[in-house]
Amino acid sequence: MNFDTARDTPRTPHGSSDDTDVLDFSANTNPRVPDGTEAAYRGAFEAARTYPAEPPAAYRHAAADYVDCAPEAVTPTPGGLAAIRLTIDLAVDPGDTVAVPYPSFGEYAREVRLQGGEPTFVPQAAIADVDPAEHALAIVCNPNNPTGNAYPDDDLRALAARCRDAGTPLLVDEAFLGFTDRPSLAGEPGVVVARSLTKLFGLPGIRAGFAVATGAWGEALANARRTWNLGAPALAVGAHCMRRGAFVAETRERVASERERMRAALTDAGYGVHPSDAPFLVLDAGDRGVDAVLDGAAEAGIAVRDARTFRGLDSHVRVAVRTADENDRLLEVLRGL
Repeated sequence: MNFDTARDTPRTPHGSSDDTDVLDFSANTNPRVPDGTEAAYRGAFEAARTYPAEPPAAYRHAAADYVDCAPEAVTPTPGGLAAIRLTIDLAVDPGDTVAVPYPSFGEYAREVRLQGGEPTFVPQAAIADVDPAEHALAIVCNPNNPTGNAYPDDDLRALAARCRDAGTPLLVDEAFLGFTDRPSLAGEPGVVVARSLTKLFGLPGIRAGFAVATGAWGEALANARRTWNLGAPALAVGAHCMRRGAFVAETRERVASERERMRAALTDAGYGVHPSDAPFLVLDAGDRGVDAVLDGAAEAGIAVRDARTFRGLDSHVRVAVRTADENDRLLEVLRGL
């Protein structure tokens, strides 16, 4: 599969369909949420009648336990993208360059440009080998979106060490890492980790996440964060979800099993399927053509992601890994195209 053709997409739309009658494989959020989440949300009503505590200690402790770091290293944010924006805002000045992986999340380049910086696009498979001395910031998405590949922990820690030597911060987007059993870089010196509750816990609308950083970067993020930037429902639901270890374990097992089953079936059907550690697969549509796949799926009531919006992907779609019955329906449709 060839990811070398460059496309510049300043603002890449997220997947997801607004049509509730559509089976949505375009968004890569968990179709399930932890038990008790709705009760946690409703139970936050009384707390919402007063200002949240500052700093939100219960949320920070839950996040610290979740990624195995010190609570004081946690900076709560309204979603992972808020953590990414905050970091780029602090790290990048006009004229700076930033090492940005491709194909990957289009907002990285957009946020860099908003600060007057210039993204230097690096193939996602080579981003761990980048020379950080040339840049004001280096960014890694682990696992990468949309390819789904995760990086060996030793490679990332070696990159973090080179970044420290160069005085260049490393931003690691771990939005999908919770779907794996790989260790987080949370707490690694010189690294800012961005985490989200959107993906693993199936709650994009709650807008809860956090950044993790130590030392000067931890202090800078804490100082730059707006007071009360998460409301009481987000704090309560977030803390509840991050403490649901059994849910996380079950989700990892289900996604890994279903992803392998889907990969094998789609490969047999003639799609080029990129290896993935994430809750999605990127497919080369081949002779079918992307438009034919999108239109054929839509006619069957299924939304899949047009991956041509990702820099470097010209013949690809991305599909989420959902429940077994839903995945069966997707496979039936895609095999028939």
